[in-house]
Amino acid sequence: MFRNLLIADSGNGHVEEMVRTLRDIPPCRQARVNLLHVMNEQGADDLRSHRDKVEGLVAVAIGRMGLEPDQVNTIVREGDTKQTVLRVADELDADLIVMGSRGLGRLQSILANSASQYVFQLSTRPMLLVRDDLYIRAINRVMVTVDGTGVGDDAIRLACELVAGIPGGSLIGVHVSRQDPTPSRGGRGPADEVLAKAVQRARGYGVTMEPIHRTGDIGRAVCAAAEEARADLVVIASQDRRPLVAKGLVDLDRLLGSSVSDYIRVHAPAPVLLVREPERP
Repeated sequence: MFRNLLIADSGNGHVEEMVRTLRDIPPCRQARVNLLHVMNEQGADDLRSHRDKVEGLVAVAIGRMGLEPDQVNTIVREGDTKQTVLRVADELDADLIVMGSRGLGRLQSILANSASQYVFQLSTRPMLLVRDDLYIRAINRVMVTVDGTGVGDDAIRLACELVAGIPGGSLIGVHVSRQDPTPSRGGRGPADEVLAKAVQRARGYGVTMEPIHRTGDIGRAVCAAAEEARADLVVIASQDRRPLVAKGLVDLDRLLGSSVSDYIRVHAPAPVLLVREPERP
């Protein structure tokens, strides 16, 4: 489970509340909390003035997380927020990045220079996005996308580890087909097989998964299923193509294209935990 959290907190939204909710889950209670505050590059006088305010901002954030100052590793950096979050996550070897999000669409995010969208696109580490407009509930009902891939199995494992530590917690697995599959002679189609394997995998972790099958647009169907199930957290596996040139460049064609994970990021009725396939050396 998560042992080393990087909280990239802008001071707005519900990030601290989400961290407090996470730490209510037994598997996350012992997690190390690293709180990152990034200051924009500025002149010496402005920098001194800003640094004077940082202590108060950090104290407020720690209080909202329900922690004592000695329980938090506070990191203050100057620079570009997007690049700094990625760099610090690598330095700490963080196993989860938590960030707030205004829930902007793809084009809006690019025009607004969204830090969370940039990190969401480029990081290979698990990332939890908490939209500013969401009400944060205690995590009891977790929904995970099921796609039968290796990174999809990683998402199922992570979701199971969360649910297994929640008294009375439940797990819903949703698989979406773009069109109704043709059933085999035994009446089972490809979607049934994928979901059956996911249910079996969850059972191996000691968790009962409720399988759900939907057809249609994947992003919309996942969000609709999460709404119907009143999911408190949505765990998604993403195989979206990442930039091949450099991490410093945003993959604009993917951001402006039909990214399923990006749609869910914007429209899911609960915080979204992204699990992306690690980079190969």
